[in-house]
Amino acid sequence: MRKVELNMTEEFKYNTIKRLVETNGNKNSAALKLECTRRNINRMIQGYQEHGKAFFQHGNKGRKPVNAIDATTAQQIVTLYDNKYYDANFTHLAELLEEFEGIRVSKSFLRELFLREDILSPMATRSVKRRLKKRLECKKEESKSDREKERIQEQIVSIEDSHPRRPRCAYFGEMIQMDASVFVWFGDVKAQLHLAVDDCTGSIVGAYFDPQETLKGYYNVLHQILTTHGIPYGFYTDKRTVFEYKRKGSMQLEKDTFTQFGYACKQLGIEIKTTSVPEAKGRVERMFRTLKSRLPILLRLAGVTTLEQANEFLHSYVKEFNAMFALPINHTKSAFEKQPSQEQINLILSVITKRTIDSGHSIQFNNKYFKPVNEDSTPIYYRKGTSCLVIQAFDGNLFATINDRVLALDEIPEHHRTSRNLDLPEPVKSPEKRYIPPMSHPWKSAEFFKHVSAQPHREIPEGVSYEDLWYTQANYL
Repeated sequence: MRKVELNMTEEFKYNTIKRLVETNGNKNSAALKLECTRRNINRMIQGYQEHGKAFFQHGNKGRKPVNAIDATTAQQIVTLYDNKYYDANFTHLAELLEEFEGIRVSKSFLRELFLREDILSPMATRSVKRRLKKRLECKKEESKSDREKERIQEQIVSIEDSHPRRPRCAYFGEMIQMDASVFVWFGDVKAQLHLAVDDCTGSIVGAYFDPQETLKGYYNVLHQILTTHGIPYGFYTDKRTVFEYKRKGSMQLEKDTFTQFGYACKQLGIEIKTTSVPEAKGRVERMFRTLKSRLPILLRLAGVTTLEQANEFLHSYVKEFNAMFALPINHTKSAFEKQPSQEQINLILSVITKRTIDSGHSIQFNNKYFKPVNEDSTPIYYRKGTSCLVIQAFDGNLFATINDRVLALDEIPEHHRTSRNLDLPEPVKSPEKRYIPPMSHPWKSAEFFKHVSAQPHREIPEGVSYEDLWYTQANYL
């Protein structure tokens, strides 16, 4: 005879009715105890007398639900996760299965399925990790094969520290957390994802891929913020060389990214705060954790293999990501100021380099030679050794500040395009008027060197002012 197993509620009903029948007790008292009607008590007495203990067992016990996922589909999901959607969290995996495979399953089903397979979600909590680790250690002790023990040891995961929680900022744009994370985002080469996350809404306001964590990456992120939203109140970053560093042996101005980015933010009125504690800017750190479980899969499915393709993919993906996860901006007050013009942004997000005029009345920059010209492309000649600042605007155009005058730079080709002796003369064209920024542009030499001298990582000798730095060849510059 098959043994009948009951749960706690069913066992309580069975014992109550059994005692009622054996002692011929009070049905009204039993109805109060079981919180049912006297008519239901009579039905249970009749069922007990005809079927015994089996009557109190639920009718669906042992039956497979109609909407249950069959074993073949479950194994297919595990195979897809191992080969195609690996590293995806269970919420994202459910979305991917429905979108690309036509398999609709719940997050809870995936969690139970993968726990049976000893597979942990990248977004698992510490308590889940501890439970799985304990279970794997028990399996390791019971295992008799050395190979099986090694396999289980590889599955044991370490417990990661979580970031402490703190209240969000009250205004959109009040605090923008910025950072970069190196990871194999696409292909088989590591790249740096530069990211800016608004602390109030949790939305991504800027994202850019670059081979290294550089000034270029953060300039592109800042450019996205300025053109899309406006000027934020402040940035919260780590103590990278782009934002802050102590004095080093090399004091070359073009490598001083702290000065470049800091001066650009000063012109825009953006406050910069730095921290050496990653947990202090947990919003952007958690964002990287989320993106590492989602973005590489989508980039792989989209066939992205280059930086250009990856940055193009980010334009559409950031909008979809914010629509799915970020808090609505409409219900939040904004701290962003008005958007600067494209001309202002182009000049502010510039890279400045100190150079001198050579004996050929030209300037060497990036292994090429350039000549200073005025608005009508007429060359301007300066004496050898004259100091100047080469300004590379965000769009790539080059300018030079020489003796408090801003000039454009034209590249000097290695060879003439045509020969005056062997080729037909080209029609003479009137020179087009060139746009040259006024001296009131952000990279004024005096204001810039005043900012340079105020940086904590630069030591200015006594008796030397920042004006002297402009006219002399100081070794610390």
